[in-house]
Amino acid sequence: MTAPAPIEQPHVMKTYGRLPIAMSHGRGCRVWDTEGRQYLDGLGGIAVNTLGHAHPKFVAALQEQVGQLIHCSNYYHIPGQEMLAARLTELSGLTNAFFCSTGLEANEAAIKVARKFGHDKGVERPEIIVYEKAFHGRSIATLSATGNPKVQAGFGPLVEGFPRVPLNDIAALREMVASRPNVVAVFLETIQGEGGIHAVRWDYLREVRALCDEHDLLLMLDEVQCGIGRTGKWFAHQWAGVVPDVMPLAKGLGSGVPIGAIVCGPRAANVFGPGNHGTTFGGNPLSMRAGVETLRIMEEEGLLQNAATVGAHLKGALQRELEGVAGVVEVRGEGLMLGIELDRPCGEILTLAMQAGLLLSVTADSVVRLVPPLILTQAEADEIVAILVPLIRRFLGGSQGGAESKAA
Repeated sequence: MTAPAPIEQPHVMKTYGRLPIAMSHGRGCRVWDTEGRQYLDGLGGIAVNTLGHAHPKFVAALQEQVGQLIHCSNYYHIPGQEMLAARLTELSGLTNAFFCSTGLEANEAAIKVARKFGHDKGVERPEIIVYEKAFHGRSIATLSATGNPKVQAGFGPLVEGFPRVPLNDIAALREMVASRPNVVAVFLETIQGEGGIHAVRWDYLREVRALCDEHDLLLMLDEVQCGIGRTGKWFAHQWAGVVPDVMPLAKGLGSGVPIGAIVCGPRAANVFGPGNHGTTFGGNPLSMRAGVETLRIMEEEGLLQNAATVGAHLKGALQRELEGVAGVVEVRGEGLMLGIELDRPCGEILTLAMQAGLLLSVTADSVVRLVPPLILTQAEADEIVAILVPLIRRFLGGSQGGAESKAA
C-alpha cells in the first residue's frame, strides 16, 4: 500500500498523534478511508465497535430511534434507561445503574460513590486504593487515580486520596488497608488495557473481594475496556466468580454510540440521591437504544462464545508463530483483548500495520494491542496473523530461533 500523504487540520487541537488517513465507511470488520484504501479493523475503535461497522440490525434500530427521539432531559423518565438498566443488572447480578456518556464519566461517578460512601460512614477524608499501571481517564480525579506518570505530567497538583499498590500482590493490599483507616474502596481494572493488557489473577480477585467484605470496603471493578463480552463473558470479573459493588462500563456498550454507566450492587446502590450526581447527555434515548440493541444482538448472534473461541484461536496462533522470536516478551490477554509485548518501544508498528492494511494500537509503549469487533471470524483472525507476524519480525530485525520456518 502506498504511504498516504499527511492530512492538515490547522483548526483542530493537536491532542493526538494521528496517522495520515481519514475513514469514510465500514462494513463488518473492514473499513475504508477517504482515498478508497481498505483496512482490516483489529482495533474496533479501541474496543468500542462491538458489532463491527454498519451491522444491519443495529443500523435499522438506530435509524428508527433517530426518527423518534434523540435527546430528552433527565427531568423526565426515559423508558430506555429502565430497559437497559434491567438488562445490565440481570447480566451482572447487581442492583441498579446510572448512565453517562463516557468511560471517564463512569469512573468519575464511581469515585464519587466511594467518597460519599465514606462520608456516610463518618470518614471525613476518604481514600480509594488504586493500582500501578492503572488507567481510569484524563479528568483531574481519574488522572489522579491513573498510574501513569507520563499522562499525569503537567497537570498537578493531583487529587489526594489515591494510595497505590502493585497488581496481584495481596500482601501489599492487606498492608495498605491495615495502615490507612480512611480507605473506603478498592478500585481496579479487571484487565488493564492502557497499562499493557495486564489481567488481575482470578485467585487474587477473589481475595480482594473477601478483604473488602471483611473491612466494609467497596470493590469497584473498572470494566470500561474489558467488559461487554470482550473476554468471552459479559464482564471479565465473572471468570473469577466474584460480584463487585460498583462496575463502570462504556466503550463496547453502545457499539460506537457514546455511552457510559456505573452498575451498583446493594452496598452502593443507594449512596446517590437526587442532586448528588447528574448529566445532560447521559441516558438519552439514542444511547439507551444503542445499548439495548447491542446486548440483544450480541445474545442473538452468540458473540460471547465467538469472542472466546476466535480469541483463543488468535492468541494461540500468535503465540505459535512468534515463539522463539527474539524481542517478543509475551502474548497475553483473554478473548478478543490481546496484547503482544515486545522488549522495546514499538510505536512505529502503528504506521507499518496501517500501510499493510491492518488497524491496531500500541499501548504502554511496547505492547501491540488487538481489540477487534466481537464479530471477528476465524478467517479474519488468520488474516491478522498473516499480516502482523511478518511485520513484527521485520520490526524486530528478522526471523529468530525456532520460529524462522513459521509464517515466513
